[in-house]
Amino acid sequence: MKFLKSLYLTRRFFYVIAAIALLFLISFWIPMIYPILWVILVILSIVLVIDIIALYQSKGLTAQRILPEKFSNSDLNSVKIQIKNAYSFKVFAEVIDELPIQFQKRDFLYTAEVAPAKNIEFEYEVIPLQRGEYKFGKLNIYAQSILKLAKIRKVFDAEQTVKVYPSFIQMKKLDFLAIDNRISQAGLKKIRRLGHTMEFEQIKEYVTGDDVRTINWKATAKHRNLMVNQFQDEKAQPVYSVIDTGRVMKMPFEGLSLLDYAINSSLAFSNIALRKKDKTGMISFSAKIEKILKDSSRMSQLQRIMESLYNINTDFKESDFGSLYAGINRFITHRSLLMLYTNFEHPSALERQLPYLKAINKRHVLVVIFFENTEITRLLQSRPENLSESAHQGIAEEFNQNKVKMAKELQRHGIQTVLTKPKDLSINAINKYLEIKARGLI
Repeated sequence: MKFLKSLYLTRRFFYVIAAIALLFLISFWIPMIYPILWVILVILSIVLVIDIIALYQSKGLTAQRILPEKFSNSDLNSVKIQIKNAYSFKVFAEVIDELPIQFQKRDFLYTAEVAPAKNIEFEYEVIPLQRGEYKFGKLNIYAQSILKLAKIRKVFDAEQTVKVYPSFIQMKKLDFLAIDNRISQAGLKKIRRLGHTMEFEQIKEYVTGDDVRTINWKATAKHRNLMVNQFQDEKAQPVYSVIDTGRVMKMPFEGLSLLDYAINSSLAFSNIALRKKDKTGMISFSAKIEKILKDSSRMSQLQRIMESLYNINTDFKESDFGSLYAGINRFITHRSLLMLYTNFEHPSALERQLPYLKAINKRHVLVVIFFENTEITRLLQSRPENLSESAHQGIAEEFNQNKVKMAKELQRHGIQTVLTKPKDLSINAINKYLEIKARGLI
């Protein structure tokens, strides 16, 4: 029974049978071909049996799926398939991989020719759009010989689970470009430092390019060489990513929710802050404070942040900024930079939360990051073709202006603001952080 379940006759076989059946019908009028057709049918049967025996005679094909340790959310991730041919003849293989249900892809098929006693490897790419566990099912391989009359199926118990984490690929890309001094390519701005928010490090000899304002005249007179004071950036400033997980962050744009954009940005931003020797932490909240990860400047903090962000989800409740204010007062005792990822769609929503935001900003440097509605922007860029579409554009323009007004209202109260398209979030958040560092606000 197991043998029958794994054996399949191919289209070529049925085409040949259909042709022979047609010729048998024609033999009613041309009797002389009738015995020839029986000979052909017998030969076909023998060849089919030989084909089947050849496919079952040895271990045949073996295959395995190779997955990375983790997937990066919203990025291309590679999956490798290795196939080994133990046959003494060339095999035509069809590979059907049972992909995780989140991808909603049921037509995966890869075909390949595998030479005798050879191995091949191929890879395909997937883009996960949700964090969490992705379960791969069985790996199905259909093998057929050069005759292509029959094929057998081999099922490999390759069930595997891989976790999808916030976009560490995006984080590494921004990190690499910043380290490689190609920050303009990444979209990061070179921001001139304003004033001296720096710590004294040492006195050294002047070299071309040193700031003449740092010349130490006493040391110069003593050593009879031009000496300058060398400074380094102030380090270990507390920096927190504060992520709103309320229902306003469930809104999707280009396949990702605003929450996922915020989480990806938090990881990239935290990495840059750690590179700048600052201490990073994380807070998530909705109707109450959900998670608090205390700030630390150790590089291992990045892994802790990633693990904390991995399973954060919206709970569809209205966010309580009063609870956020109370939690910040309780847990964050030093003046810190707070990068608040949230969203406001109407001025009335901001008006309700503004007293809490102002109170937080008194003790800390608060940056409110919220999102442009790119669907509305796209609507405004289209050309209306009738009165109804013109009316829709008028409403859309009002929504668009409300976003700008809310940003100005926050700035009027001394609150740093970033109004950004979701896809530009990481770049704009990092730029704001670098700007605040340059201005010495923390």
